[in-house]
Amino acid sequence: MLAYWIALRIGLQRPYWAVTTAYIVAQPLAGAAVSKAVYRLVGTVLGAAAAIALVPNLVNAPELLSLALGLWLALCLYISLQDRTPRSYVFLLAGYTASIIGFPSVEAPGAIFTTSILRVQEISLGIVCGSLVQALILPQTVTKQLLARIEVILADGERWSRDALGEARDERLDRDRRRLALDINELHVLSTHLPFDTARFLPRVRTVRAFQDQLSLILPLASAVEDRIGQLRALDAFPPAADALILRIREWLAMPLLGVDERAELTDALIADAHALEPAAAAPLAWRDALLLSLAARLADLVAAHRAVRDLYAQMRSPSRRAVSPVVAAALAQSSRRTFHRDRPAALRAALGTLATILLGSAFWIGTGWADGAGAVLISGVACALFGASDDPRPMILSFLWGTIIGVVLAALYGYVILPRVTDFVTLVAVLSPMLLLLGYFLTVPTASLIALGTVMGFINIVGLNARYSADFAAFVNGSLAQIVGTGFAVVTVGLFQVIGAERSAARIITAGWRDLARRSNLPSRSDVTGWVSKMLDRIGLLAPRLAATGDDPGRPMLDALQDLRVGVTVAELRDLRLDAGSEAGELITPVLGGVGRYYGARRLDRPPPDDPALLEGIDRAMEAFSHDTDTVVRRRAVLALTGLRRNLFPAAPAYGVAA
Repeated sequence: MLAYWIALRIGLQRPYWAVTTAYIVAQPLAGAAVSKAVYRLVGTVLGAAAAIALVPNLVNAPELLSLALGLWLALCLYISLQDRTPRSYVFLLAGYTASIIGFPSVEAPGAIFTTSILRVQEISLGIVCGSLVQALILPQTVTKQLLARIEVILADGERWSRDALGEARDERLDRDRRRLALDINELHVLSTHLPFDTARFLPRVRTVRAFQDQLSLILPLASAVEDRIGQLRALDAFPPAADALILRIREWLAMPLLGVDERAELTDALIADAHALEPAAAAPLAWRDALLLSLAARLADLVAAHRAVRDLYAQMRSPSRRAVSPVVAAALAQSSRRTFHRDRPAALRAALGTLATILLGSAFWIGTGWADGAGAVLISGVACALFGASDDPRPMILSFLWGTIIGVVLAALYGYVILPRVTDFVTLVAVLSPMLLLLGYFLTVPTASLIALGTVMGFINIVGLNARYSADFAAFVNGSLAQIVGTGFAVVTVGLFQVIGAERSAARIITAGWRDLARRSNLPSRSDVTGWVSKMLDRIGLLAPRLAATGDDPGRPMLDALQDLRVGVTVAELRDLRLDAGSEAGELITPVLGGVGRYYGARRLDRPPPDDPALLEGIDRAMEAFSHDTDTVVRRRAVLALTGLRRNLFPAAPAYGVAA
């Protein structure tokens, strides 16, 4: 209402756009509202600039103008789908803002500059008012939400690690542990809003990134430790000292958050005891020694990772920017840019489907000469763009359509029964408050948000919130039909061009991980372990809801994805060792890495993993050769990586050194 009042006072032509924008940028968290407002403003300016460039030059050729606006929207949608963070909103807005301004301006191309400036002013007003109110009136900060989520995730991660170190196995806890990927992705999204937050003390985004990096390492380390414990117990080769150490680590993980100095003393002792368990792993190399070396080393790494996430959590709660411990300083120095899974063919499909929707709708509009056909075309394009990232956008657009219909009905009730009796602004606020407050509430309810969004668009845009009340029933009916027909047309076209399906999408994610691993195995450069882990955790996070949507048990594919994650870590260790240990080591490692590349290059979803005895022989041959290496550091690193690779790729193979 503040946005509407100001828009009326300064004489904007279509003040309802300021009202609609205030709803669109609304978020439960103040920082998220501000960041979305900034991204929307930038995208709106870009979209207005595109409309100014296209409409005057192509207005005499409606077909070419429709093609140009469709291409612009498709390009912006494709770019936005490559950046799965709130920043993608910039490109999405730039795409459909050009359509919102451009299509209705075909009838008045000479006023395109004025229309664009007014639209930017109206939207900017809604952005400023929405952000100001959310920042000043009962603000809910991103920082508070972020720290609360981190505290829960920290406790869950320690519980999951304790479970991995125990003998009992609980399927529920296994599912919870795999949920870590979703939690890490949630933290990343929240952290992108931190620079815009209104809290007094803001954690540094770099600290949150370092926390994510260390948290990401816990999942492969815990699962590797769990595997080594099971193997050593199966061989009846589990030493009592390891049992005692694991018990101490589990007790340490169950302790409340201690001070940094006290935590450092306990952690150093646990890590030292873990390293003391490591056998020499020299020739003649016994399989139990290789497994024990792997267990001890991964235990030490797991403890170090848990210490790092605890210290980084303390750093985030500290008002000082100075590192609270050397571990934090090292983690901040090593923090890297988070990488995400990108499905370029799916993004291209969504972009081309949106372009086809624009072109088909424009053909109908131009061919029939429908005066409000431009409105229907832009609504259909906006619907395709808003929901194009989904595997099947139809249910979401249908919900949006039902919301639009509800909004139109409510707009008719208000526009022709209630608003004609309103004579001043205070009364207008009073009669609008019940409806608009209710819509604002339902926008925050996940199960009702799409219907509420459609209702907001359908109600506010056509109810008559202009500078002056006008009871033009013909214009109302045409505008309403344009919104409904355009949204319904989008349901049809996405069914033809943009439906992928959860099963097919899950298959694409799994095979993308295999192709990526095959490619990384053959890279000659130094590895990026954090980048690999973050991308695979992102894939696991994308995979989980799609597997659930298929109705199948997601356990097996999720475990396979965790196995691929661990293989990628060992591949990275071997690549780094090849660069550090010289040409002789490279002659042993390169064939193994090439075999891993061939193994994953040959993997297919419709058949079991390929049987590759040559790769197994290459791993065993490399282990035998490295066990004779006089450099203890090289020998340890090689046996560790090769043991992990053997266990992950050939879990059913006979023990090393035992003939099949």
